[in-house]
Amino acid sequence: MNEFDLVVLQEDSGDGRLKQGDVGTILTVYGDGKGFEVEFVTLTGETVAIEILLPHQIRCVRPSEVMSVRDTAIG
Repeated sequence: MNEFDLVVLQEDSGDGRLKQGDVGTILTVYGDGKGFEVEFVTLTGETVAIEILLPHQIRCVRPSEVMSVRDTAIG
């Protein structure tokens, strides 16, 4: 996985803001892929969260997948 790749969150975040299946963009790759800084945004481009994640917590998007929406204000 590289900077600016789209990735899919594999588990809910500890604070509940992010849910499994949310899509983010890798901003920074740490230690040859041992960690990733990932930004999650709304459809209008507002940042929801920037998280430091481990490789098992994210995966690359698959060509056959489509995006879905969820309202972060609802939970």
